[in-house]
Amino acid sequence: MAFYLLITLLALMNGPLAFASDPSPLQDFCVADKMSPVFVNGFVCKDPKLVTPNDFFFPGLDKPGNTMNPVGSAVTAVNVNQIPGLNTLGISLARIDFGPNGLNPPHTHPRGTEILVVLEGTLSVGFVTSNPDNKLIAKILQKGDVFVFPEGLIHFQFNPGMMPAVALSGLESWCDHNCKCGVRIQTADFRRCACQGFHVGQEDC
Repeated sequence: MAFYLLITLLALMNGPLAFASDPSPLQDFCVADKMSPVFVNGFVCKDPKLVTPNDFFFPGLDKPGNTMNPVGSAVTAVNVNQIPGLNTLGISLARIDFGPNGLNPPHTHPRGTEILVVLEGTLSVGFVTSNPDNKLIAKILQKGDVFVFPEGLIHFQFNPGMMPAVALSGLESWCDHNCKCGVRIQTADFRRCACQGFHVGQEDC
């Protein structure tokens, strides 16, 4: 009896699990064919015989983004729209540039966890837990520090300094679905971020 119970447990452990993130690919790669008229959830695969090295390549991530905008930040995304070879691979990248007091406004990534490393400067970062607690988990990061934002949770990054800051962000989704949003948290730092991110006047904060 114990033997059959052990076999059943091993079978369950090795069985398929349900995840809310991107599904695993069924082949080596599926380069996105953006010219295809076929409409699917994602992109149709390009004929493997027509795939080139450029389908897996993106230049220029060393160039800073333009932070001269109302929020003072710029996101340079590297996902399936820039690298067709990322289609179905479940990973993407972004460079985030911050001017002085620049903010990457509160947002979520419904399909992937984010991991961020500070390359230059100082960042105040944080995320908010789900209802009913809505707890703010925040930390000040310096150059070389790494922080993780769990999948689906509202989060932000803010440069509190007077010098530019740069971060590199990895996401476990081949297409970064970024949803800008807001939440009521009674802390001065988060209210400041929310006011700047949603262009709200100081008298309303």
